[in-house]
Amino acid sequence: MKTLVIGPGGREHALARALSRDPGVTEVHVAPGNPGMRAVATLHDVDAEDGDAVAALAQSLAVDLVVVGPEAPLVAGVADAVRARGIACFGPSREAARLEGSKAFAKEVMAAAGVPTARAFVCETREQAEAALDALGAPYVVKDDGLAAGKGVVVTEDREAAVAHAEACGRVVIEEYLDGPEVSLFAITDGVTVRPLQPAQDFKRIGDGDQGPNTGGMGAYTPLPWAPDGLVEEVLRDVLQPTVDELARRGTPFAGLLYAGLALTGRGTRVVEFNARFGDPETQPLLALLDSPLGALLHAAATGTLADVEPPRWRPGAAVAVVMASAGYPESSSKGDVISGVDAADSLEGVHVIHAGTADRDGELVTAGGRVLAVVGVGTDVAAAREAAYAGVAAVDFEGAQHRSDIADPDRFEGGA
Repeated sequence: MKTLVIGPGGREHALARALSRDPGVTEVHVAPGNPGMRAVATLHDVDAEDGDAVAALAQSLAVDLVVVGPEAPLVAGVADAVRARGIACFGPSREAARLEGSKAFAKEVMAAAGVPTARAFVCETREQAEAALDALGAPYVVKDDGLAAGKGVVVTEDREAAVAHAEACGRVVIEEYLDGPEVSLFAITDGVTVRPLQPAQDFKRIGDGDQGPNTGGMGAYTPLPWAPDGLVEEVLRDVLQPTVDELARRGTPFAGLLYAGLALTGRGTRVVEFNARFGDPETQPLLALLDSPLGALLHAAATGTLADVEPPRWRPGAAVAVVMASAGYPESSSKGDVISGVDAADSLEGVHVIHAGTADRDGELVTAGGRVLAVVGVGTDVAAAREAAYAGVAAVDFEGAQHRSDIADPDRFEGGA
């Protein structure tokens, strides 16, 4: 099987790496990719959000499967353009991707499907926002209705800050605060059959102890030793399958990766958000442990035959990913800083480095974005995987590098999302 992965970042590098290790995959192509992917794929300079260009590339390469990584191309309808040329594509249609593209639409679908989630109001004016904030009380949770790369959410005790964020976004969803640890649960689906992956947890804020602003994610780990028994079965029954069934009922079946961001509250499991693609950085540790051929799973989901493929299998042990970000992130990012030590980190036992915001400059690897690298450690348990990941981090250096020191810290299990 020939495959084409669409996207430039860490999630796409992890996908390409996993596909390259699948004995059923003969070729891996990526567009546009990044320097780290050259070891596992052929790169092509194509705009990931240009559906016609992506479809034309897929056709010219005669690929059997296109895998769309980021949310923006999915919301732009890239998967539709690929499928229109008769090529199997893993990723939901533009209409189904509204589940991530619009928080308000996601709330509408959840209400229709009976999915447990936070009480919420959709607001477009200052007056509506103030009324919603007063109705729900602090802590205030204000979410940009559209795509915001994981950074469109403000959680604050400061009412004026909440109002200011609502005004800056224009259209927002204001919802009640959900207590309890957060869990990411991904599922592969063909629009009918749903195959959940194992739970993971990511760490959104820039600083240790969940201090500072939200980011796209500063690290993640899997499995979760503290997760309650039966969590996956419960979420499949109460969240994932009902959501897939509701979208099918509406005539917009969801085929791709359905990501449920969950809060394990004192009143039960609640959905915080849906995403329409593999999450970053949770994908990095999850795929490090996946024992099933990734290509077969994704192709089955893309062709409506997921029920005929065995459910995902997992290697024993654990995996931890620690993100290294550039100076100024998340408010800004420093570009052009020389990166050293990646090869040294890659040579460590149980360690591999995933590129996200990197570029080549005259033969040197340099920073090219906010989240630069994710260092992944694999071990017999979370503690061993964590030790490996941080050994890899210690080997890498670039000016202004920042990372959290408490990813998968056993003293902070259940927190940190």
